[in-house]
Amino acid sequence: MIKGTPELIAQRREEIVNACESLYQTMSFKDITLKEIGNATSFSRPTIYNYFETKEEIFLALFQREYDRWNAALEAVLRENESLTKAELADRLARTLEARAQLLKLLSMNNYDMEANSRQELLTSFKASYGKSMDNLRAILAKFCPDMDGAAIERFIYIFYPFMFGIYPYTAVTDKQRIAMRDAGVNYTDQTIYEMTRTCLLRLLGE
Repeated sequence: MIKGTPELIAQRREEIVNACESLYQTMSFKDITLKEIGNATSFSRPTIYNYFETKEEIFLALFQREYDRWNAALEAVLRENESLTKAELADRLARTLEARAQLLKLLSMNNYDMEANSRQELLTSFKASYGKSMDNLRAILAKFCPDMDGAAIERFIYIFYPFMFGIYPYTAVTDKQRIAMRDAGVNYTDQTIYEMTRTCLLRLLGE
């Protein structure tokens, strides 16, 4: 059992997730270890095991936090606008993802391993945040696109969510990848997260 007040437990979990987030800015998932994460915290590495059993659980907590932040942005779109044209809606939604590059980066990973190596209760908590984002999008579409019925909204959700898995790899291209595509004769056009997402949303919304 973890000792300490709920505030201390939450603070230490947050510090561990923050350390993982900081390392993830410059290192790949496979190169980040529990030792590396522990070295970036203010307490001993074995203490991490009181809060997370695996590296994947820490990444899952980071992933959940990113969904929570996106949910806050989606709820702001819903709350702060009485009406939006489809073009305006595409713009607002694209902007919410433009600010969540880390969410898109995590989506581009092998999530099967992350979820398989996390305890059931942590995975359930993550899925709740993920599911809430779907519910927020459903509410946004129902409010701003009254011409879309329930079936159309579900089609939108289950096209747009798989699309999100590919946004980061197509918009965060490394110099090594650029050289390889040039040498292979691949025709590649630079696009930002906003540009790619907005284009997809406009098509899905029928604009």
